[in-house]
Amino acid sequence: MKSTASHPSGIVPTLQNVVSTVNLNCSLDLKSIALQARNAEYNPKRFSAVVMRIREPKTTALIFASGKMILLLFSNLQFARIVQKLGFSAQFKEFKIQNMVASCGVNFSVNLSRLAVSSHGVFISYEPEIFPGLIYRMRQPKLVLLIFQSGKIVITGAKKTDEIHAAFSNIFPVLPDFRAPEKNKYLGG
Repeated sequence: MKSTASHPSGIVPTLQNVVSTVNLNCSLDLKSIALQARNAEYNPKRFSAVVMRIREPKTTALIFASGKMILLLFSNLQFARIVQKLGFSAQFKEFKIQNMVASCGVNFSVNLSRLAVSSHGVFISYEPEIFPGLIYRMRQPKLVLLIFQSGKIVITGAKKTDEIHAAFSNIFPVLPDFRAPEKNKYLGG
């Protein structure tokens, strides 16, 4: 993954979460894993995977009997090594990033109602009674942005950091036109 790209505004979206999948290329005995591994939970009546956590980096993996794993953040190799140490011939195959989530703030409030009825409205879902953020479905790159009145932006659906930075670069020039007036912090004026 490339390092963070700089934007002329000085604002750089921060990566919050990465969901990836990997195939360990072997069948797994989930009960055995749960009994031998630390920080592992397995309740097959509730969920058909072992939920394993590690502290550094703070990460969770869902491990399935088929050998497939779903991971949060980039700690796939650590979980694969744990499974290998438990006696399984786990290999590291078919690694794929499924979703990246980043966030940032633009340092000003945004009038979401005005943005929703602008020429950008074809990309937008905004129902403040249901969800406080505006949902902006960007076409290029094809990502979803959650934009909040506070100016906070959550970018989701990326598979590469370049997509996150491109989405921010596309939306940032639009938002100043929908800057909400600052509320007077002082009483009486």
